[in-house]
Amino acid sequence: MLKNFSGLFYGWRMVAVSAAIRALGSGLHSFGFTIFFLPLSQDLNLSRTATSLAFSLARAEGAVEGPLLGHILDRYGPRPVMLTAVVLMGVGYLLFAMVDSYATFLIVYLGMISLAHSGGFMHAPIVLVNSWFIRQRARAITINSAAFSLGGVLIAPILSAIVLNWGWRSGAIFSGVMFLLCGIPICLAIRRSPESMGLAPDGDAPKEISPSSQDHPEASAIRDVDVSAGDAFRSFTFWTLVFGNAIRNMAYHGISTHFVPMMVWKGMSQAQAAFLLSSFAFLGLVSTLAFGWFADRMNKPRLVSTILFVAAVGMLLPLFSSAMWALWLFTVLFTCVEATYAVGWAVVGDFFGRKHFAKIRGYMSFFYMWGGVAGPVIAGMIYDRWQTYEPLLWGLIGLFSLAGITFRQLSKKWELLRA
Repeated sequence: MLKNFSGLFYGWRMVAVSAAIRALGSGLHSFGFTIFFLPLSQDLNLSRTATSLAFSLARAEGAVEGPLLGHILDRYGPRPVMLTAVVLMGVGYLLFAMVDSYATFLIVYLGMISLAHSGGFMHAPIVLVNSWFIRQRARAITINSAAFSLGGVLIAPILSAIVLNWGWRSGAIFSGVMFLLCGIPICLAIRRSPESMGLAPDGDAPKEISPSSQDHPEASAIRDVDVSAGDAFRSFTFWTLVFGNAIRNMAYHGISTHFVPMMVWKGMSQAQAAFLLSSFAFLGLVSTLAFGWFADRMNKPRLVSTILFVAAVGMLLPLFSSAMWALWLFTVLFTCVEATYAVGWAVVGDFFGRKHFAKIRGYMSFFYMWGGVAGPVIAGMIYDRWQTYEPLLWGLIGLFSLAGITFRQLSKKWELLRA
């Protein structure tokens, strides 16, 4: 029986594989969109509202496909989904480099790129990691999610340099080639679950899976559960998580999509804003790893709530100052929100288990991702109407605070999992 890979639980290899896919997708696509934002809108003569609409429609598409993806992932596993997504992203970005109108931009971006991204680079990696871990779930998902920021640190600066020096079309070609050359070999290394290889979650022997195991004191912290999608759908926990995530998504994506334009509004050059974006990614990596390392030992909903309250306070900085120190401190506080995604999905795994995780995540996404749809468009409309982001920042203070209150409601219920 295969037990380890070079003395280490094989699941950590799956964490590395999923992290590599996340880094590739975030560096070239998620962070890449804000790099493409200004040159693309200027070249095609688009308003910020119109450009933001494309991003929001992409998230709406991700929400609609979420439930179907959940069923596909639970039935066939992450590997075919991720492999298909990598190919679509690669070809999509090569076609993206040739668009010459808003209509063709929307067709390529929505018809190929965003269609692939949600399933292959967001849903599938988390499902893969959740399948391999129980008591180390938050730590494993955190490493996967931290790779999102790692892509911004390592890949986004290269993409930014290409766009600034040779134009956004050259950047799109670079993205397409990277997806195909790097993504396909990574996906071929995926293995569906520990059970598919004769192993047990967390690297335990089969007899150690029981929550009462004395060999692993952490095992008694969270017991493995098996909640069906139907039972989850009818629970208070499900809808509380949906509501909290929707509000957080609206606030987070309202800023992240407009991060470079917002920093330019505060007086930075586009090059300075791009550098701060890379710093934003690095700080997100650090905060995600830091919070995730301790999350398995803490009340996770309470941790998420606290981070969101801190983010609300951080919105005050760009409202009252354009000083460089204030914008850096704002970035530091805002990047902490990155950690809430990893810890939040660990909360979902704690409450609902592994077997039906993909379906439950898919149905959650159908509802909560509409917050991410609305946020960027509202941010763009605010700027186009008033030529300032101030009303947006005041609104985000309220949204982050409300999201923090929502997650706090699950603290006591989560404690019952430890009983």
